[in-house]
Amino acid sequence: MKARPRTRWRPRQWPPPGYRLVTADGRVTSYGQLATYQVPPLGSAAVGIASTPDGYGYWLALKGGGVRAAGDAHLYGSVSTAHLISPIVGIVATPNGQGYWLVARDGGVFGFGDAHYYGSAAGTPIGEPIVGMAATPDGRGYLLVSAAGAVVPFGDARSFGSVAAKHLNRPIVGFAVAADGRGYWMVAADGGIFTFGNAAFYGSVVNRHLNQPIVGLAASADGRGYWLVGADGGVFGFGDAHFYGSAVAQGSKTVVGIAA
Repeated sequence: MKARPRTRWRPRQWPPPGYRLVTADGRVTSYGQLATYQVPPLGSAAVGIASTPDGYGYWLALKGGGVRAAGDAHLYGSVSTAHLISPIVGIVATPNGQGYWLVARDGGVFGFGDAHYYGSAAGTPIGEPIVGMAATPDGRGYLLVSAAGAVVPFGDARSFGSVAAKHLNRPIVGFAVAADGRGYWMVAADGGIFTFGNAAFYGSVVNRHLNQPIVGLAASADGRGYWLVGADGGVFGFGDAHFYGSAVAQGSKTVVGIAA
């Protein structure tokens, strides 16, 4: 009997390096060692993307409150059948990937799976629409950020400052928390980076000529770098956030989010 050739078992890297971009029409493009998976028809425009902790799946958030799951991401619920006062603007996964939050433009927060509700900014006098959300490393809190750079913490989340009292040339469009939860970054549409707490500054594109405005920010796993993405799919990496490619040459429709 002929012996079968031996193959070396190689455990998959957790999480695989790379990032994903999503366009308003729901097209996801993966870079690095990340895969792209099919999702059911959207029904409304995509507004955000969140990866599972192991990187082998992701969720898409839709403007109308729907959620689409792909890969090893499980669907825990949505607000697609609810009457929303304000559209959804983002999605954030819990640290173990067994739940997620949706955040609305007016600061409303909706939790699914093990994503507990700790409060919302709906009805508060923040003065500007909410544009981003980030969870604490233990998943027992989250922070909301407005276009003016105001930060509102809930649960065990801490605020380390805001840019609301400063002059912004362009509105805030992206937000990410440091790996240990003791700081965070904000990015403005012109590529300017604002750091708070122990979140270090690694660079920005504020002095570069951008074809399209910046629309998102994602931090690397260890918090020693970050990526910025433009509406045209251009990606800029800083610190240990390596560049794996961009969607500029593909003539992408408007990119609305990035997940690492």
